[in-house]
Amino acid sequence: MKVKGFLLALILGLTRLMLAQEPQVPPPVGSQARGERRQQKTEIHQQEMEAMKADIQNMKSALAQMKANLLTIKDVNEFARWRNNADLWETLVGHMERVEKRMESVGTSTEPHHLGNPISPHVEKKHK
Repeated sequence: MKVKGFLLALILGLTRLMLAQEPQVPPPVGSQARGERRQQKTEIHQQEMEAMKADIQNMKSALAQMKANLLTIKDVNEFARWRNNADLWETLVGHMERVEKRMESVGTSTEPHHLGNPISPHVEKKHK
């Protein structure tokens, strides 16, 4: 019986010593966790911005080629069809460029932004 008690005390003592030797790193809480999440969001935002810029450049290149091909079309109806198509793509590329600029301004600002809601969260709506 004494041996079992001694072994149990030895195991508990060694366990406490092992735990005391391991560095205790507290999990991130409060502002530290928010800072890490903000940093992660910033990195994701930068990656998305780079991808969007590359997409826009590819779209511009394809649009320029489409416009150059317009000059070779002799049939009036076919020309009108392709001109409308090019106009549509030009509108889309312009929209993408505006979105890119908006996202860049949001990403570089320190103010909280809500892309879907133009009203600042700090401004209270007036009810009539």
